[in-house]
Amino acid sequence: MLPAARWRRLMKDTGIQGIIRGKPHRTTTPDKSAPCPQDKVNRQFRMPAPDMHWVSDFTYVASWTGFVYVAFVIDAYARRIVGWRVSRTAHAGFVLDALEQAVHRRRPGKGLVHHSDRGSQYLSIKYTERLAAAGIEPSVGSVGDSYDDALAKTINGLFKTEVIHRRGRWRSFEAVEFATLEWVDWFNNRRLLEPIGNIPPAEAEAAYHAALETRDVAASLKINALRQTWRGSLRDFRWPERRALSGPGRARGGGAEACTGRRNGNARGRSRGRLSSAQRRRVRR
Repeated sequence: MLPAARWRRLMKDTGIQGIIRGKPHRTTTPDKSAPCPQDKVNRQFRMPAPDMHWVSDFTYVASWTGFVYVAFVIDAYARRIVGWRVSRTAHAGFVLDALEQAVHRRRPGKGLVHHSDRGSQYLSIKYTERLAAAGIEPSVGSVGDSYDDALAKTINGLFKTEVIHRRGRWRSFEAVEFATLEWVDWFNNRRLLEPIGNIPPAEAEAAYHAALETRDVAASLKINALRQTWRGSLRDFRWPERRALSGPGRARGGGAEACTGRRNGNARGRSRGRLSSAQRRRVRR
């Protein structure tokens, strides 16, 4: 029996396509004319801190009134959903609304990378300009490879498995939107995720920030202790007295007194070798 990969290659080479029940529905429509950023993630979805990598994608839900589209923005550190939006049409504005919610909620700093597929919604001018205005670097995966956006595809799969497929058919857009709101709240605050230690995403981020504050406090206490030790050593340190470079007078008295004594002694010696004015008058007589 031939492997599945070989079957796909042979079918592609011969132009054969399998029959699909119903009408196929595509959510990713690449825009070949639009400039495409490089892939800065390279399938590395484990981050050491929050707000370093965001991944985005959207999926669709069939309802009695038509298709409903749901977009998510996920932080790669704890798999937390930081932005989401539900829409009746898959236009660029609705994925931009999800990004706006994420930026407003998180207030990210510099160095954040936003990763998505090559859908025309994420490569649109409005979306690209909003990323640039927020200081976020864009990153786009390759064409036809779901592994480049595996984290976002995983969240979409969990959403459909835990909400959409489990509850059956959906009557309206409002029902899907309200169910998405409930699921996002449950997912972020109560769902246990194995990749982050079987704890909810919100708890994982809270533990990170608590550890960061503890480390900063410990570093501050250590610096203050070192400063106190340094100040105490300077206060208790006894500076050595200045020693004379040469001469017995400087060695005995030391400092300014020795110098003064030496000058006085030289003055006396000079006065002993000279005659006074009265003595010189007597000698002249």
